[in-house]
Amino acid sequence: MYAIIQTGNVQFRVEEGDVLRIPRVQSAAGEKLTFDKVLLIGEGGETRIGAPYVGGANVTAEVLGEVLGKKVEIFKMRRRATHRLFRGHRQHYTEVRIDKINAQGN
Repeated sequence: MYAIIQTGNVQFRVEEGDVLRIPRVQSAAGEKLTFDKVLLIGEGGETRIGAPYVGGANVTAEVLGEVLGKKVEIFKMRRRATHRLFRGHRQHYTEVRIDKINAQGN
């Protein structure tokens, strides 16, 4: 069974046991999260599509901790002028493990 969930304006295809990085959520490690915005549930040959969300369905996950993404480097240089500007940024993510997909509802 798999599901497509939405969190932080990003959609993820998840299955039970998956570990994924979602946009930062204020939760401590070990806490449980429930994603109510389930867009689609697929089970074998049967697929339920929400309009916009599947009613009564949810996905539970356990927070593993916060991680930093890959560094994005910004380099600006102006030719013939001793001007170089180097900046960097690392996005914050919350790492979660999908525990259960609950497909109850209409």
